[in-house]
Amino acid sequence: MMKAREIALLGASAASEKKASGVVMLYVGKLTSFTDYFLICTGDTDVQIRAIADAIVGDLKKRKIRVLHVEGYENAKWVLLDYGDVVVHIFHPELRKFYQLEKLWADAPRKTITN
Repeated sequence: MMKAREIALLGASAASEKKASGVVMLYVGKLTSFTDYFLICTGDTDVQIRAIADAIVGDLKKRKIRVLHVEGYENAKWVLLDYGDVVVHIFHPELRKFYQLEKLWADAPRKTITN
């Protein structure tokens, strides 16, 4: 079985391939009981946000890792993909700035993924 960190890295890679910006992994496993990693990224348009979500779901599905729950896909302003130990947040720029998850989880170790 694939570890949460590997799943987060695969998701980050898929997001980067779709030109997501600001791709960040936060290790929140010591700060919360509901997940180990947040993967946060930004898409500039609704179409790009859906494309990022589709790429992540598709790449992980090829490795037999299925998404448990999806939120926000229809509106595509903030799409959440729940993989249990990894929760992916794909934001529209204004919503990412508004919710500031990185500040909310400022104590979490982070890894910035560059394209």
